[in-house]
Amino acid sequence: MSQMPRQAALPKCPSCTEPVESGDLFCGACGYDLSVVPAAPQDHPTLTMTGSAAADDGAAWPEPGPAGSDTPSAAHLPTDLPGTDSGDTPLPGHESGAERSPGSGVRFDRPDEPDEPDEYPLQAPDPRLTAAPAEPAQLCVACRTGRVDSDGYCENCGHAQPRERDHVERESGPVAAVSDRGLRHHRNEDAFAVGHTTLPDGTPAAVAIVCDGVSSATRPDDASLAASQAAGDTLLAALPRGTHPQAAMHEAIVAASQAVNALAEEPATAREHAPHQNAPACTIVGAVVTSGLLVVGWVGDSRVYWVPTDRTAPPARLTEDDSWAAQMVAAGLMSEAEAYADERAHAITGWLGADAYELEPHTAAFKPDRPGAVVVCTDGLWNYAETAEEMSEVIPADAATRPLHGARVLVGHALDGGGHDNVTVAVLPFPAPPQGAGSA
Repeated sequence: MSQMPRQAALPKCPSCTEPVESGDLFCGACGYDLSVVPAAPQDHPTLTMTGSAAADDGAAWPEPGPAGSDTPSAAHLPTDLPGTDSGDTPLPGHESGAERSPGSGVRFDRPDEPDEPDEYPLQAPDPRLTAAPAEPAQLCVACRTGRVDSDGYCENCGHAQPRERDHVERESGPVAAVSDRGLRHHRNEDAFAVGHTTLPDGTPAAVAIVCDGVSSATRPDDASLAASQAAGDTLLAALPRGTHPQAAMHEAIVAASQAVNALAEEPATAREHAPHQNAPACTIVGAVVTSGLLVVGWVGDSRVYWVPTDRTAPPARLTEDDSWAAQMVAAGLMSEAEAYADERAHAITGWLGADAYELEPHTAAFKPDRPGAVVVCTDGLWNYAETAEEMSEVIPADAATRPLHGARVLVGHALDGGGHDNVTVAVLPFPAPPQGAGSA
């Protein structure tokens, strides 16, 4: 943008700085003789220092190139020269032995550290920027929008999320099992173990153990889990050694009892703080199926049913409950219908645990003359299919060849009936099929 020209300022008196007119010989304010004009200071332009000039100051500068050379003299920076402060103390970086980077203009004030690198260390990266990305938040299974907090509850609707043991399914070769919390209990106190192995002669064997925690006892879920694991491990170790399946089943129940008893001692002060609580306890039932033998074992009121593939043949219940109702029927004091209609029917008279009576494992061996399916279950199922005939009607016809599907159907039947208790079911085919011929 164009600008208007400015008028030149009037000259000023060198003595009092008052403006004076051009042509005045004296200042009108102070009378200063304006004819006395000081000489202009000598101009000293800034020049590139030469070798001779540097020599006068005692600085060692490189000599200029030869005369007539096109190579210009090297330029130098103030930091290339030694210097001192007002007390003749060398400036930082100019002490004897101080480190300088030639021609860089950067001064390194650190003392000599032979073990340290010449460069300044880089600042450590912010761990917040390099941390692994957080796992996506778990969504509520009920509302599908709320986040699940660390306690397992939805922050939106407050719904408790399923625990790991709320629903468990497992297959092992020809045997499968399913366990579900049910619709009324707040946790699953059942547990199971399934597996398969071979006998010393190479014939296959399948194993299933089902345990039901006693709800009135302390830590019933821990008791059932410890018992099922101990019994399953014992069977899978004893059978390949040549132990008879019935003897192996007896050993397995004893091992399960010892595992549950040990829970009463963990921690040692538990009973002191809660002297009126019962020790951990559970029931146990199991089955071993080989090519020609079916062995069952139990303590408590969980059961084993035999259902032939040919439904024209009669099914059978292979165990007898350790319960008040069973004792009444065995003593001839009540009919089975009357006994199981009584509110005391499910009071058990045998269980595993430190508070139990003397341990009396029950075992039995059978040799079915036809193929079929073996159902090992807790009362969470047989309450809805109590007789062998009812169980035969509920179990799928192909349960022997599809044991996992059969177990799912049986658990579903209990849930459809009300699911008042935890439900656990294992299904084994008889005879045990060759290795590698699991469920379809």
